[in-house]
Amino acid sequence: MRSIGLLGAVSIGIGGMVGGGIFAVLGEAVSLAHGATAVAFGIAGLVAIFTAYSYAKLSVVYQSEGGTVTFIDKAFGDNILSGSVNLMLWLSYLVTISLYATAFASYGETFFSEKSFWIHHGLITLSIVLPAIINLVSASFVGKSETVIVVIKVSLLILVIVAGAPYVDPQRMVPQNWGTPFSIVVAGMIIFVAYEGFELIANAAEDIKEPQKNLPRAFYASVLIVIALYVLISVITVGSVDENALMKAKDYALAIAAEPALGHTGFILVASAALLSTFSAINATIYGNARLGYIVAKDGKLPRSLMDEEKSGVPFKGVLYTTLLSLVLANTIDLTEIAIIGSAGFLLIFFIVNISAYRLRKMIHANRIILFFASLFAFLALVTLLYHTYSSNPNAVMIFMAFILISLFFELVYGRYIRGQFFFRRYKK
Repeated sequence: MRSIGLLGAVSIGIGGMVGGGIFAVLGEAVSLAHGATAVAFGIAGLVAIFTAYSYAKLSVVYQSEGGTVTFIDKAFGDNILSGSVNLMLWLSYLVTISLYATAFASYGETFFSEKSFWIHHGLITLSIVLPAIINLVSASFVGKSETVIVVIKVSLLILVIVAGAPYVDPQRMVPQNWGTPFSIVVAGMIIFVAYEGFELIANAAEDIKEPQKNLPRAFYASVLIVIALYVLISVITVGSVDENALMKAKDYALAIAAEPALGHTGFILVASAALLSTFSAINATIYGNARLGYIVAKDGKLPRSLMDEEKSGVPFKGVLYTTLLSLVLANTIDLTEIAIIGSAGFLLIFFIVNISAYRLRKMIHANRIILFFASLFAFLALVTLLYHTYSSNPNAVMIFMAFILISLFFELVYGRYIRGQFFFRRYKK
């Protein structure tokens, strides 16, 4: 029974994107793009809207809760590429949980008189462990709470935009105050992780009413609305706050942006909303990643321990693995590196999805030229990000490459020697 209408589908997309990303990466964007931060968000949004076209076309024809995993399998079959991407997607969601947890800690620290190592990592740990417990106790709470939280955080962003508009100084955003063209593009690619989330609409395709009509509308509407929100928030932030002040508060820049119009009350409101948003994003991502592991494991492409008997609607071990690995990542990698790795991971996956759509273009009735540019933009965005990062933060590139090698090695070993033997035995029986 299809139960999700157009508004609900759009809410899924907006909720997936306006999670912890904007709260975490706004300061990173300003540090590179300076007065052109809004342009950087627009560039990242361009990559997102082209990729949304591929998702819209694919999800109409291949309606499955597997979403991204299903699309790549349909295009490339059961081979090392599809198997590796399955694990890469799972790992990328671990990175987003780590990003949200680090942002939670950065905003949470503003409520303490002094910062310390223990407070920072204690908040990171709390922000992951508590949602994991909620998932294990009651998965239904995740879905029931998300709509309310989406309304709260979007409403607050709109409040900051409306209240802050009179305080914007256009001189802060003139081309003389922009970063270099290359740094603006790089800023857009680093913050691309803030647009990750619209693909969740594809996972709900089987439950969406009138999918032929509502799925494309949901993808395009959610991405365009979020692009507008991010660009306007960037204008308010850069136009109303001195850049030196933003850089001092880089990890919680959005809260600083509320102060000119709303004073300290605005700071508290945004910081509180950031805690709520990042917490809910972690909650939903743990749920989604556990489900993803369960779905992929059912197909034999991840260890079958991830498809153990479901408890409270969520695979128990899947939640535990997601929680433990996220804790390790969030407590060992800094915010900049997490943002870079997260953006690179999803740019790579979206590039492969765009290629998948191109290969299936006749079956999904898609425009070949649009798919070509969608693939090209995602590829160039990834290359630009990695090229810049290698010279400025090689450790982040090394971690990202390690993720790729782990995914490939896992698929080579597990796919050939374990999964192959399992299916061979099952076939013999």
